Amino acid sequence: MCYAARAIVGVLLDVLRFGALFFRSSESIRAENLVLRKQIASFVERGIKPRRVDYATRVSLALFTRLFDWRDAVLNVRPATIIRWHRLGWRIFWRMKCRAGRPPIPTELRQLIRRIATENPLWGRERIANELMVKLGIRVSPRTVAKYMPKRPPGMPRGDQRWSTFLRNHAKAILACDFFVAVTATSKMLYVFVVIEHATRRLLHVNVTTNPSSKWTLQQLREVVGDAQAHAYLIHDRDSIYSILAYRHSNEDLKK
Repeated sequence: MCYAARAIVGVLLDVLRFGALFFRSSESIRAENLVLRKQIASFVERGIKPRRVDYATRVSLALFTRLFDWRDAVLNVRPATIIRWHRLGWRIFWRMKCRAGRPPIPTELRQLIRRIATENPLWGRERIANELMVKLGIRVSPRTVAKYMPKRPPGMPRGDQRWSTFLRNHAKAILACDFFVAVTATSKMLYVFVVIEHATRRLLHVNVTTNPSSKWTLQQLREVVGDAQAHAYLIHDRDSIYSILAYRHSNEDLKK
């Protein structure tokens, strides 16, 4: 921190000295430039090794050498070093300008999320996100809501329902389905569709096909459910065969 503070102070002093040059005449600046160059040339002739360049001098050289042809003026530092400092400065500049990630949400929305979470301690992030979308038309991700929700005190139960709690509470109304592959003795590929009841782990339906599709899967679900009203939820993976159409129709059949 001490080196950084010294570097910042040194750069600010160099900027002030540079600004003071605008109040001087051009002849005075040229004369001073010539005198300084003569002195530098005498040091080079005597072979005196210059002192190590500090951080403030590095920043000042990288900053002010972009304003003139510096290759004949800078003698204590190699040109490759100056170019490396220029590139490092541009990397730092663009890293600060192009920050990764989404921009933060407005302050009013953060305060609203904290207020809703405080006044409704049993609401989880999903419920708060849905309330903002339905009632206010504000689309916010549940992850963003969780980021700005106040932290739970130790020992206090969380407001949203865990997945294990949901499965335990609705086990009798849940069906689970999946595909697995079976290869016959003649090297023929068969796709086996299986449906089980979550509460009893009872096998409700099994069927085999060589060409599974969304329509075929939907028909299998209809055969499983039928006119029964005992099941309301279906668990499946993210296979593309469970298309949006099949998912909607199966939900409608399950809720009848």
